[in-house]
Amino acid sequence: MTRVLVVDDEPQIVRALVINLKARKYEVDAAHDGASALELAAARHPDVVVLDLGLPDMDGVEVIKGLRGWTRVPIIVLSARHASDEKVEALDAGADDYVTKPFGMDELLARMRAAVRRAEPVAGEDDSVVVTESFTVDLAAKKVNRDGTDVRLTPTEWHLLEVLVRNAGRLVSQTQLLQEVWGPAYRTETNYLRVYLAQLRRKLEADPSHPRHFITEPGMGYRFEA
Repeated sequence: MTRVLVVDDEPQIVRALVINLKARKYEVDAAHDGASALELAAARHPDVVVLDLGLPDMDGVEVIKGLRGWTRVPIIVLSARHASDEKVEALDAGADDYVTKPFGMDELLARMRAAVRRAEPVAGEDDSVVVTESFTVDLAAKKVNRDGTDVRLTPTEWHLLEVLVRNAGRLVSQTQLLQEVWGPAYRTETNYLRVYLAQLRRKLEADPSHPRHFITEPGMGYRFEA
């Protein structure tokens, strides 16, 4: 059974989410501030976190950073903030998706299912290891190592990296990447790719401004070169 951690200081939203999620056979924990959220996450190990950014004790971005210090659990931000720079800040901190209030329950549930699916290990994966001059990708173990240190990637970052690595040397179109990583409904959201490719380059490239491994083919897509 999938366990969800709901973090929001608005009681009516928490109540609605808990009722809807439990009706769909999810296990649900709820926190009303950032400190409680971090404690609950450590104690209960949720499969996905639904997180409001406007918390009473700390900004939701700080909660994301706190979680990313030790876990790759999918994080879906739920917020009334509409500015694109705030969305990018949350994604850069390690969030996997962003839903703006007011939201439709069906949309949120669909994004939750997609986030959990992306984080699940795939049965029968091969044990291939891809080695570059800068980092090593272990597809079976879902690990990336750079300079002897494991690199923390969010589930979405990993899924994007995996698609590119499995198609090494081949151009992967923007549409194909969006469909495989985010789903058919996101086939036109090319800004997602820009944000996440920038994150991968920052974490893995020796010189992110002059990428050696994650190549942009303007207007077409991206290519991974080992």
